[in-house]
Amino acid sequence: MNRTVDVLVVGAGPAGLALAARLAGAGAGRVEVLEREQDAGGVPRHCHHGGFGWPPRPWLRGPAYARRSVEAAVGAGAMVRTGVTATGWAGPLSLETTSPAGLERITARAVVLATGARERPRSARLVPGSRPAGVLTTGELQQSVHLYGQSVGRRAVVVGAEPVARHAVRTLRRAGADVVAMVTERSRGTAVPGVPLLTATTVDELRGRGRLSGVAVRHEDGRSGVLVCDTVVFTGDWIPDHELARRGGIALAPGTRGPSVDGRFRTSAPGVFAVGNALHGVERATTAASEGAAAADPVLAHLSGSRWPDPGPPLVVRAPLVWVTPNRVTGVAGRPLLVRSGEPLNGPVVSVGQDGRLLWRRWFPGPVSPSRSLRLPPGWTSRVDLTGGPVVVRLT
Repeated sequence: MNRTVDVLVVGAGPAGLALAARLAGAGAGRVEVLEREQDAGGVPRHCHHGGFGWPPRPWLRGPAYARRSVEAAVGAGAMVRTGVTATGWAGPLSLETTSPAGLERITARAVVLATGARERPRSARLVPGSRPAGVLTTGELQQSVHLYGQSVGRRAVVVGAEPVARHAVRTLRRAGADVVAMVTERSRGTAVPGVPLLTATTVDELRGRGRLSGVAVRHEDGRSGVLVCDTVVFTGDWIPDHELARRGGIALAPGTRGPSVDGRFRTSAPGVFAVGNALHGVERATTAASEGAAAADPVLAHLSGSRWPDPGPPLVVRAPLVWVTPNRVTGVAGRPLLVRSGEPLNGPVVSVGQDGRLLWRRWFPGPVSPSRSLRLPPGWTSRVDLTGGPVVVRLT
């Protein structure tokens, strides 16, 4: 079956729903959101901690936030379809989909990728050992406990020491498990009261037949040991869910491995936009939602016939910084740029330059965690030479 819509949004998480609500409310025509899961709302559906919304509300938990996001999009006039998977491209702005109702080809005037991010499982992290039960990612843990009410074991190890890892500890405790350790390769991390934190420590091997029996670990000074446990949760190693972008030949950013976009969320493919954690891995739900809402104006401009810009100079980073988004400059950015470091920093000075010219420089007081992004104000993008070389973000 072939159908046409005005805007097709792939992904019904915070970014996609916020965008759909804004577009439908602005009269963008037929706005359709596809979600491969059976329920819309994205990751917040199974995040039972508070602090969602902006400003953060301690009483607003993830499932309620997800329901509000869905209700806002549907109430504005967008169509949200669940259980529908976009499997590939049939043309520049046509997607092939599959669902229990069958196969479809949907053609749109604008396509928005809001596919979110995923955690790397144990296999992608190349952790050796046997393949026992009890090995989870944070998402699998939260779904098991909050959606299905399943037991997850009695003694657990959490691999990670960032905010997501702390949520994993709380979920494990709620499920009745004793968390015996948090393990991180980094030199420092944020501990949870009552849980030993092993820094500069790697997981060497998973042990057990049938069910996990232990995790072999090694400290950077050579000390090693085995943590006896029946559950291990790998957290924090998030990557954009970029398969659909790759199938469409859309350029990816080398740092994030998400679609490369300019300051107005435009990809390398005319008519195709990308928003939210599909761009940069995990950020707060409110950050993803604000990006989705901000993309409404560029999408509306495209529907009105606005010219798709030339690629412009790339934005690149130097170590220890690992990525920046947006990662192309085609004009003055309207929102802060996000920059992430690969290691803890203390009072960093960040500078931006192009072809030997200093465009901007600022000191950020206090510590900076690898699990949190720095926000660079966008004003300096007006000084970028759009015909010049790469724009470089570095520490000075």
